[in-house]
Amino acid sequence: MPVKVGMVSLGCNKNQVDAERMLYDINKAGYQLVADAALADIAIINTCGFIESAKQEAIETILEFAQLKKEGRIKKIIITGCLTERYREEVSELIPEADAVVGIGSNKDIKKIIERVLANQTVQAFGEKTDLPLTGKRIRTTLPFYSYLKIAEGCSNCCSYCAIPMIRGKFRSVPMEELIEEAKRLVDMGVRELNVIAQDTTRYGEDIYGEGRLPELLEELCRIENLTWIRVLYCYPERITDKLLDVIAKQDKIVKYIDMPIQHCDGDILKKMNRPGDEKFLRELVEKIREKVPGVVLRTTLITGFPTESEEQFNALAEFVKDVRFDRLGCFAYSEEEGTKAAQMDGQVDEETRQHRADIIMEQQQFIMAQKNSEMQGKTITVVTEGFDRYGECYFGRSAADAPDIDGKIFFTSPGRKLVPGKFVPVKINDMLDYDLIGEVTDESAE
Repeated sequence: MPVKVGMVSLGCNKNQVDAERMLYDINKAGYQLVADAALADIAIINTCGFIESAKQEAIETILEFAQLKKEGRIKKIIITGCLTERYREEVSELIPEADAVVGIGSNKDIKKIIERVLANQTVQAFGEKTDLPLTGKRIRTTLPFYSYLKIAEGCSNCCSYCAIPMIRGKFRSVPMEELIEEAKRLVDMGVRELNVIAQDTTRYGEDIYGEGRLPELLEELCRIENLTWIRVLYCYPERITDKLLDVIAKQDKIVKYIDMPIQHCDGDILKKMNRPGDEKFLRELVEKIREKVPGVVLRTTLITGFPTESEEQFNALAEFVKDVRFDRLGCFAYSEEEGTKAAQMDGQVDEETRQHRADIIMEQQQFIMAQKNSEMQGKTITVVTEGFDRYGECYFGRSAADAPDIDGKIFFTSPGRKLVPGKFVPVKINDMLDYDLIGEVTDESAE
């Protein structure tokens, strides 16, 4: 009987790509992969350690599997990912049930690590961060028709609140020819939607080519046949160039969707975050983006309660959100992270105030989204089918305006026509529910 291995991957889609590469190596080594890690002989928990809530989720998941091990339902536990990279000694001490604690630089050695734990060895493996594989074959864990293309690893922006450079190391791009090869391989496997990701996609190529090469990479990706949608995530505002906007505007395969995390609009707060810009710069940039890319969907993320944020500065942020009317927005209460400059700053805002301010911004955005969704009534849009909701007795999917996992859904009926995941169909919108739209497949052309 082959040894059964299951994996739980937490956190962002960049971590998910790492998990998919490990799964390929595990499968190639002859182990049997199982979808439910609770039914495996060996459970691998690929953790996130970015902010406090992610750490708590990781620890709770690990403890659940530790209990399964105590009950004899699984035999071995391997912990990988950002939490272990960030808290090497602490994880080993606090989770004695773990048979292996593995840093990101040792992902490539997962086969050997499994062999060692099966031989009843306790393993601690922490290779250099730069040893993390940047390319390679994967067993995809997304729906068959979409995937993520990670174009770089690490980050060199060094925002004062962020632990990513400590965890993942400096920004390093993947050579363009290797990315094109990987993208073609994904398309050959049935991928029709490619989501381009990195900690900062707009910095792509600076370390290899001496200048940003994201526009050139996107143009090369557009030449790949049978690719329907290309989406760009995590574009930093200071690096959104006219050249990039022109490529997004002119290339039909690139969806008119820009994810631009700004975190705040107040110049003093941004300076303390080690981020450039101010409200004037951001307003002008948003205006330029909307002018150069007609119909663009703009997504952003914000942080409330950053150290020294005054009531006045928060109110200015709230007014900015009302005025700019982002199409998609996530707001998070500031998380005080050990080892970051922001955690050492005077003027820490109490947690209740941080969260209350985040709630206010999200309430505002819900109102904005309701208005924007009401404007969609009667329009016909292209939707990619993701599945069938047997409780609602309808299909669900996403439009080009919705990124996987983070944005809303479109629920729709398809009278007389059975659909499969990955099928692109025109849907006429006739209702809405919170952040989601409701409609019906039609013969009309999408707008």
